[in-house]
Amino acid sequence: MHNVALWGRRVSQVALGAFLMSAGVSHLTVSRMEFQAQVPTWLPLDPDFVVISSGIVEILLGLALITLWRFRKRVGLVVALFFVAIFPGNINQFVNGIDAFGLNSDSARAVRLLFQPVLVLWALWSTGALRRAS
Repeated sequence: MHNVALWGRRVSQVALGAFLMSAGVSHLTVSRMEFQAQVPTWLPLDPDFVVISSGIVEILLGLALITLWRFRKRVGLVVALFFVAIFPGNINQFVNGIDAFGLNSDSARAVRLLFQPVLVLWALWSTGALRRAS
């Protein structure tokens, strides 16, 4: 049973890595303008710079989840912190009623806010970062 749970976490870790790499590529290509619309206006940085930088970080974090097995707990913690760091963009989208990614209602944008903690937990659970170091 232990091996099945471990296998499930590893598959989940790779899936999260693939998800992050895909999101990162979309930051740099097809969804670049939509991501720019989410950058909070109070952030004193160029929105395009923020989108490109976060896209590159997402690609690197995705690669780390897939390849750096020896450091998976540390990588999981960094990925979880990244998800926390980008949460203000989701809040900005909700508060300012920004239509992007098919989220064209307050209720749809509110539901998206609920998924950010899920991503944090996914990163921590799949990498074993929730478990105490032995």
